Amino acid sequence: MAGLIDKRVCAEIDGPFVLFLIGIRLNRLWKPWVYAPVFTAMPRMLVELAKQPALGLLHARTHFGPRNTLLVQYWRSLEQLQAYASAKDKAHLPAWAAFNRAIGTSGDVGIWHETYLVDPGKAESIYVNMPRYGMGMAGRLEEATGPRARAEGRMTAARDGH
Repeated sequence: MAGLIDKRVCAEIDGPFVLFLIGIRLNRLWKPWVYAPVFTAMPRMLVELAKQPALGLLHARTHFGPRNTLLVQYWRSLEQLQAYASAKDKAHLPAWAAFNRAIGTSGDVGIWHETYLVDPGKAESIYVNMPRYGMGMAGRLEEATGPRARAEGRMTAARDGH
């Protein structure tokens, strides 16, 4: 398969970063006219963020399910994430206002997010027979050999910047 890395690798992101999970749950599937605008707002934001790397998004990947959609995002900093979320001249704030006007707390659609601040040495990864994925898309890949062969060594390498 194209893009598969046929050895053990791990991902490292220099310095602290933010793992941001955001999701949508369709509570009333029979109301597509209600949730369709929500589904079209996020791609616009992702395009905007991809065109402006200085805003701080390192990588994003969407996972689709029957009722739930999850967007996993890696950000350079919490300050950049919050600045984007509240910027009047970016796509998020108008989309959030539109969501609240159209759906609010009606129960038709659920929205959630979780934010994790990750310091160096507080996250590790391993990928075998995988293309670049997850943290590997947000950071760089290193061979998972020597000290990086085990989770503890990967944490130490990330913390020490090696």
